[in-house]
Formats: sequence, structure tokens, C-alpha cells
Amino acid sequence: MNITDVFTEKRKNLTSLLKLRRTFEGGQRECPKCHEMAETARLTETNWICPKCHYYFPMAPKERIALLCDENSFRELYSSVHSRDPLQFPDYGKKLAENRKRTGQQDAFVAGVGRVGHIRFAVGVLDGRFMMGSMGTAAGEKIVRLTEYAAKRKLPLVIFSASGGARMQEGLFSLMQMAKTSAAIEKFKSSGGLFISYLTNPTTGGVSASYASLGDIILAEPDALICFAGPRVIEQTIGQTLPEGFQHAEFLLEHGMIDRIVERSRMRQTIYKLLKLHQM
Repeated sequence: MNITDVFTEKRKNLTSLLKLRRTFEGGQRECPKCHEMAETARLTETNWICPKCHYYFPMAPKERIALLCDENSFRELYSSVHSRDPLQFPDYGKKLAENRKRTGQQDAFVAGVGRVGHIRFAVGVLDGRFMMGSMGTAAGEKIVRLTEYAAKRKLPLVIFSASGGARMQEGLFSLMQMAKTSAAIEKFKSSGGLFISYLTNPTTGGVSASYASLGDIILAEPDALICFAGPRVIEQTIGQTLPEGFQHAEFLLEHGMIDRIVERSRMRQTIYKLLKLHQM
């Protein structure tokens, strides 16, 4: 497989994932797994888990933060940080404007501080609705700033990842964020900081190959796709059939790549317990 085929396959994967991540206000949603229709209001009540087959729909950052943090405890940081189209990539500026209007955010990463069970911590969430949660210069910068904020105030750090990888419209500027965020996380950990990395579906590409895999504790949602290159790309490259469930959370747990699979209903309780243990 040549490099053109790899990028063509990646675009197909990202297009499919984008369809899964579209959020509609009102009406119904079709579950990508069982294909049953579910009322949006009902999905909101179940924390965006299919009532029929328990498929995990993506969650917007505000919904996930509300599920985790004590009521009215979250304060957003660095909300104005945004990408500036460094390569003047065709139509990139237009896509950024469309994504900002649709999500109400300047870029894909939401950063802030909050409390869970009255324990204060720094928290960040990659938003899969914003250009597939891809990590460009703005997302990388916000991750580093949040990490440094946590280090300065001696706060534990929790980051939820959901990403299609590095943002190709920013080229090497985007790829540099892998080293930049990894260095910031390692510096934070070496100073005694606790980093909990929570992987959701999907966590792929440059995000999975950088800070997201450096957690002191790595958690994942059930059946989350966690990989660098997708299974179809690997199969076509090596000419072999991959094991059942390869690159999904359950397979990675079995092979020691993550520490625990945590359902959404237990997310708040699990993170609270881990933060409390860290305080002792």
C-alpha cells in the first residue's frame, strides 16, 4: 500500500466517524450498532447510551463535564485560543468557521477546572464534533497550558480523548503537538502530578501516539476504538487478517495496554475514588 492509499483510507474512516458524531437537537437518532431508532430525549436520560444494545454515542464536552463535575463547579480556561490556518490550506478557514458556529467553540479542546466530590482538579475534553477532535496547534496549546496550570497549582489532571488524530490541514505544525503535549505531560508527572487519561471512541492517530497513552492511569469506555492506524489500513499493509476486536478497549485491556474499562454510569465514582486515593 502506498502513501496515497493510506491517506485515502484514513479519509474514509474519518468520514464514517463524522457521520457517527453528528449531534441533532430533538427528533430521533439511529444507533450505528443495532440500527434501532431512539428518541434524543431518551438518549439524554441514558447519558447517550443506546437503550437497546448499549452502544456508546459520543458526548459533547459540556455533557461529559456536567456528568463528572459537581454542579456549577466547572470554570473554563483558555476559551479564546484558536488556530490561524498557518499553511493557508484550501477551504480550511471556511471549515474552521463552520465548526465554530456549529459547536459554539473556538477549537476542538475544552479546558478548565472543576470539582468532583469537592476535590478540585484540572479537566480537558477533546470534542469529536469539531473536525473529528483532531489535534491542531490550538488544541495542543490548550493541552499544554492546562497541564502547566495543573502543575503550578498542584492539581490532578484528567483528560478525555476522542480524536481522529493530528489535523492534516496544519501539517507539521499539527504533528509538532505530539512532542509538545508529550513533553508537557512527562514534566507534569515527573513533578508528582497525577494524570488520568480517559480514552473514548475513537482515540486514534497522533493523539493515541502521544499524550493520551502517557497516563499514570489509563481508562477507556467500553468498545472504544484505540489505535494509531485503523484496522483496515493495517490489514491492507501487512496482508493479514487481524484478531477479533483488535484495537478495541477490551482487547487492549486483555493485553495490558490500558488499566480499566469504565462505563459512563461509573465514570464519576471511579475518578473520584482515584483522586481521593491520590490525596492520601
